Amino acid sequence: MGIKITLACSECLSRNYSTTKNPKINAERLEVNKYCKRCGGYTIHRETK
Repeated sequence: MGIKITLACSECLSRNYSTTKNPKINAERLEVNKYCKRCGGYTIHRETK
């Protein structure tokens, strides 16, 4: 089981998604293209602290 992380929209900075990741495999910050309800489109969501 990995650690919990939160994904925030790169444009409006709203925290929309939470997921888990394995820090042994992914040492860098996660970036995923996801739908943002606030922006109304697909934007890059980055891992926050």
